[in-house]
Order: sequence, then structure tokens, then C-alpha cells
Amino acid sequence: MATDMQKLIGTSEEDDEEEMDMDVKEEDDEDEENREKHIATRVMVGIEGGMASNSSNNQFLHHQHIQEQVSTPGGGGGTRRSRPLEEKERTKLRERHRRAITARILAGLRRHGNYNLRVRADINDVIAALAREAGWVVLPDGTTFPSRSQQNSRPVGGTSAAATSSSTHLVSQQTPSASLRGISPGCRTSVDYNSCRLKGVFMPTPSPYDLSTSTQSQNSAMMGDGGEQTESHPLIGGSLDTVNDKQVVDISPKLAERDFGGTPYVPVYVMLPLGVVNMKCELADPDGLLKQLRVLKSANVDGVKVDCWWGIVEAHAPMEYNWNGYKRLFQMVHEHKLKLQVVMSFHECGCNVGDDVCIPLPHWIAEIGRSNPDIFFTDREGRCNPECLSWGIDKERVLRGRTALEVYFDYMRSFRVEFDEFFEDGLISMVEVGLGPCGELRYPSCPVKHGWRYPGIGEFQCYDQYLLKNLRKTAEARGHPFWARGPENAGTYNTQPHETGFFCDGGDYDGHYGRFFLNWYSRVLVEHGDQVLSFAKLAFEGTQIAAKLSGIHWWYKTASHAAELTAGFYNPSNRDGYAAIAVMLKKHAAALNFSCSKLRMLDQQVNFADALADTDGLLWQVLNAAWDVDIPIASENALPCHDRVAYNKILDNAKPLNNPDGRHFWSFTYLRLSPLLMERQNFMEFERFVKRMHGLITTVEHFEVYETGFLNTM
Repeated sequence: MATDMQKLIGTSEEDDEEEMDMDVKEEDDEDEENREKHIATRVMVGIEGGMASNSSNNQFLHHQHIQEQVSTPGGGGGTRRSRPLEEKERTKLRERHRRAITARILAGLRRHGNYNLRVRADINDVIAALAREAGWVVLPDGTTFPSRSQQNSRPVGGTSAAATSSSTHLVSQQTPSASLRGISPGCRTSVDYNSCRLKGVFMPTPSPYDLSTSTQSQNSAMMGDGGEQTESHPLIGGSLDTVNDKQVVDISPKLAERDFGGTPYVPVYVMLPLGVVNMKCELADPDGLLKQLRVLKSANVDGVKVDCWWGIVEAHAPMEYNWNGYKRLFQMVHEHKLKLQVVMSFHECGCNVGDDVCIPLPHWIAEIGRSNPDIFFTDREGRCNPECLSWGIDKERVLRGRTALEVYFDYMRSFRVEFDEFFEDGLISMVEVGLGPCGELRYPSCPVKHGWRYPGIGEFQCYDQYLLKNLRKTAEARGHPFWARGPENAGTYNTQPHETGFFCDGGDYDGHYGRFFLNWYSRVLVEHGDQVLSFAKLAFEGTQIAAKLSGIHWWYKTASHAAELTAGFYNPSNRDGYAAIAVMLKKHAAALNFSCSKLRMLDQQVNFADALADTDGLLWQVLNAAWDVDIPIASENALPCHDRVAYNKILDNAKPLNNPDGRHFWSFTYLRLSPLLMERQNFMEFERFVKRMHGLITTVEHFEVYETGFLNTM
């Protein structure tokens, strides 16, 4: 255990430890000197206050005697002086040992965890960095509290990179007068938390939306009957200053919400848990799922969405499929008169943010990979990523005599035959085809397992022998065989664009070789999607198929769009990298499922303001590329969502205001079903969101949860 811990934290640099030792000595000397002065002062004060009745001569002599005991090594004070000297040495040793441990922890976090800690960081910096990674907000004065969405998402695991931050209220407290009647109009509305009488409170700028429901819940949490304080607010780090036994809380006024009554009907689906079907292809919790489906039906959701994992169904041997768990699941969904969207998940589960289960690729694929690791995507350092198969083997017979495309098609055809009755009945409304990591059409350029952290640009993933062979043929056909290589100055996973010669302004990405390489790299991505979707269209003829595209929004405001380039989207500032993908989807009448989070963590906005991200710009570009070729757009939330502000942003995207062509989303999938969603307040907000997506509720309608559905079930 000790050896493992030493490997984890690493070793600190010599000069850092020497600096810390000097700091210890200086601080200990200063503390000891202050301690002695404090003792002398305290004794003098005690003498002056306690012996005022004595004569001035006796007081002076006694005072002098006490000073000699404190400051003189010998005499009556010698015994008391010896113990602090020994204790001082022990304190120095303990402090030096503690700081040496801290230095090693900091060095290990910098080296192995990619934490950007300052040179003279202390344990407070470490705790703050860990809290921010977990999605919490840490203010400069040390005040720490969870973001609004982080509270809603507990106890769900995962990082941060994944929690969202929604606009919350600034809660201000007025000093009550002798008679409190209502709320004084002079309440503060600024975010100057230092001057606020609520200790340790800081809130971001209020949202323009009306959060009446959230306001009521906050008031009820802080105020009891008659205004008595009952509970502490979850965002309040300290206690309320009690001037009276009555507390007054003011929530700043909000603008009215947009009215979605009478707007187009957008179907809402709910993504089922990742592990709803276990590795034995059995329902993990059929009774619990039955209750949850009943609750969803009460909210009038249109259906559910589920991953059909390749690693579960074809786990042990080629073309031996086990669909038992999915049969029972589909039957339960059918009994509740819900529709189904299914995902052909040809990727690994458990290595990305938000994954709470582990579902690897089939065992027989892993066996092939052990002898031939080039079937997986590989980075410049030769590290393989078994998250999904490399597109270089799409037409290579390296999978027990089959190509990757044949393996995908056989799996999809087996699914279509097995569930023919559900296709005929219209229960299965859409089939989404996995095209890469996380089921998305992109390269795995940002693998957390290889040390990537937001907002790193990622790395190109084209160094397996099959993709390199493809690149070599393309370079030779172009007449420049020396271009058969990846960029040598493109940085590493966590590099920023301006730190590289390839992605910096005026860099090699826009030169002759750079344009050649990026054209080839993105063309391989589009060709892979084209080929897999052609087989999907053949297998699922008559059913809507879809492909998922992720939103790589960081560094979008730079000229190179480096993070998009490493992911395979050739979308620099002088080129539209999503038009070719939209045209390819149009060719197969496939829908585009686009996931781009507009909701970012507050601490991410503060600490990564220089990442030059632009979710709005990226979303606008992708939506217009799809609508220009008239393909349907589906979407889902990339991060957990339980509050009204987040729902309002989704609604604004799903039904753009004043769109001259009346464009709107074809469907929306809420990600995902969990016990947290089933909590009363969260479910009420979700049900209200569903009604607004359906265009059935206005902002003035009174909203209540279905008592017979939700409350009785729970």
C-alpha cells in the first residue's frame, strides 16, 4: 500500500522542500516570539487588573518578578522555559515532515493528475481543486458550496467535467425593525457577498426566467410557519445573523417566462439507465423499472430510449446473440403503451463522464485485440484505446474472418429479425446507430483514461497500422509520399492551441500539408458514417435511423478550432466542417442527434474563461447545416438537468423563437431515468417541461403532479 501511494503522489523537487523547510523555521521562530510576547502581555494585564489595591511599590516588584520568570532562562522561570524549547524542536520536525508530505502530494497531482497548482500551493489549494473538479463552487475567500445542478444531481457519481451550473437567486437579508411586515423594498440585489448579511453566500447573475417554483422551495427551506427559521439553505455556508427570531428573505424579481402554449409538438423520450440490462442479458431490477415506467406514463412522455450493448448481446462468440433481457424490457414498454428508441451501441461503457456501469466490448473482440491491438484507435505514443474499433478495419477481415462493417450489419440484422413484431406494430420509432466512442461520430481524441482534461485540445487518433496504411496510399496518390505521417507539432492531450506550431494562428494546419492531412482525417470519419449507415438503412428499412454528433465547443473562437480538428471535424474559421456530415446523413434519410451542452459549471466559466468556448455559435452552425439539407434533428441533454432554468434553455433550442421556417426539434431525449428524477419536486418540474415541449401548457396555467400516478407509485 505504501509503495502504491508513493507511486501515486510521486516525489517532490529538492528546492521546493528546502523552501518549505526555511518557511517552517521562519514561521516557527515568529510564532514562538509572538507566543512569548502574548504570555508576557497577558500576565501584565492580569497583574494590573487584579492587584490594583496594592501599593505601587509592591505592584512594581511583583510585576518585575513575573517578567523575569517569563524572559530569564535561569531562576524561578528556568523549569518552565526548558519544556517549550523541546516542544519547539518537536514542532519544527512535525511541521517539516508535514510539509514534505504536502510537497509530494502536490508533485503527484501535477504529474499524474494534470492539476494546475501554483508553485507554493498548500493543502487548501488541493482541496479547492478537488472541489471544483467535483462541480462545486469555491470562492477566493474559501467559501464552498455546490452549484444548483450539483445539489440536484447528488448522489449521482461522476465529474465534473459533467455537472451543470444554473443561474440561482441572490438571497438577501434585511435587518428587521421592531415590527416586521412583509419585505422591505430596500433589499439588495447585487452579488456583493461580502456585504450581505447572509454569511458565505455568493450567487451568479440572476436568470431572466421566472423561477417561482424554485423560489417557493427556497423560501420553504428557510422559513417555517410565521417566518421562523427551520432549516439552513443548502447554498449558505455560514449561519444567519439572528437579530430577531423572525427572518426576512427576499428573492429578486424575474422576467416572465416564454409562453410555449400552442407551439409545435416535440416528442419527449427518457433514456433508461445504462445498466438496465445486466451482463447476463437480464433485467437488473424489473419491479423497480415497472414502477418507473408507470410514473413516466403518468407524465405523458412519449417513450423511452435504451442502449442495446454489443458487449452484452454478442459477448462470448461471434454471431451468438442473446436478446432475452431486451425482449422482456420491450414487452414491459409495450404494455405501458410507450414507444421505443434503441441505440446500436458498438462502444465500451464505463470510461467516460457519467458512466456508472462497466460494459466492455465482446470478450472475443478483446481476445483479438490482445494479439492485434491495431484493431483499436491508437495515439502518437502508441497507446491503444479499446473503447471502440478503429475505422481502419471497416473493410479488413481481421475479426474472425469478418470485417467490422460485416460485424455491425450482422448484429443489426439479428436485432431486426428478433424484434420484427415491435417494428411492425410501430413500437420502435427510431434506431440510432453507434458510430464511434460514446456512440458518437467522432474520433476518441479526448480519452480521460489517457489523461485528457478539459479544455485540452486532444490528440489525433490515426496511428494504428490500418489507418496509417490508408494515409500512405492517399499521400502517394497525391504525389507526396512524405506526407504519410501525422503532425509532429500538434501538442499533447492537454496542450492549448497557441502552444503548438500546428494549431496556433497561422500554424501548419492551414499550410499545404496541414490541409492535406485534415482533409484525409475528416474524410475517413465521413466515409465510416456513410458505410455503416448504408447497412443500417438496409437492416431497418421503413424505420427512422439516426446518428449522434457531439458538440466540441471549446476553442471554437480560435482560428484553428483545434479540439474539433482532433475529433475529426474539419471546421476551422474559414471552412464549414459540418456541411459534409449533414449531406451524408441526408443521403441515408438519417436524423441528426446533436448533443451540445449550453449549461456550463460556474467554476468552469471562471477558471477556463480563456478556453474560448462558444456553445451558442457551435449549436447555431450545426443546426443550420442540418436544416439547410432538411434532415430531422433530435437532441438530448449532455449534463444532468432538474431545474427550470435548464429546461427553459432546452425549450428555447428545441423551438427557436421567430424562426421564419417554423423549424423545431424532431424529438428530445431526457438523459436519464434515475431515483433523483423521481423525487417529487424534480418530477414536477420535469412533467411541466414535458407539457411545454408538447405545447400544452402556458406560463399562467396552474401545474400539479398526477396524484394517482406519481404520488401513489412512490
